Amino acid sequence: MIKDNQKRLNNFHVVLDAIVILLSYALAWYIQIGNPWSGVTAHNKQAMAAVYLIAAVIIVPLYLILYAFFHLYTPKRVQGRRLELANILKANTIGLLSIALVLFACRKNDYFGNFSGQMLVLFFVINVIAEFSVRSILRRALRSMRSKGYNQKHLLLVGYSRAAEGFIDRVNANPEWGYIVRGILADNKPRGTEYRGIKVLGRVENLTIILPQNKLDEIAITLGLAE
Repeated sequence: MIKDNQKRLNNFHVVLDAIVILLSYALAWYIQIGNPWSGVTAHNKQAMAAVYLIAAVIIVPLYLILYAFFHLYTPKRVQGRRLELANILKANTIGLLSIALVLFACRKNDYFGNFSGQMLVLFFVINVIAEFSVRSILRRALRSMRSKGYNQKHLLLVGYSRAAEGFIDRVNANPEWGYIVRGILADNKPRGTEYRGIKVLGRVENLTIILPQNKLDEIAITLGLAE
């Protein structure tokens, strides 16, 4: 179920990103060119309209591909805000440089040569701010849902050690992560041994019986160094 939810969330995220990119592009165009005080004549606006529209059609899929490449669609529970902001900046910087390279290569063409570089820089700034803001809102909404028991990931720990106890402590202290530890498999503790309400379910070899049931979302290896 959680895997299906993640797919739906990723699909929604892609659509949301496409909308944000388009709106950021449209706002940058309006501020730099489209508003009545821009100094650009109506004739020039009309002549360049098709070029800016075609550019938008190319920019949106380009940026979505870059977002995927920089892991912006990985689950937010495993990606911090700083890393996400850094990846947004990287994707947008490469996107801006790619567009600039195309414009430079085609600069002898009147339409490409007159394409507003200032608008692209403004688009870069607006899009980075908008993307990070929207993702921050989505992150807070998801954390709120997980802290209330929705969209949970069910885990099994393999190995009883200090690492396992520390992992359980961190999960219990951070319910917004949305993890539920279902149990531990261990060879060094008898079945029924309990830590913070999490029980040892059996030996590590039982993993071959549990896995085919396909009821787990993740498995964490928490074996001791001696194992």
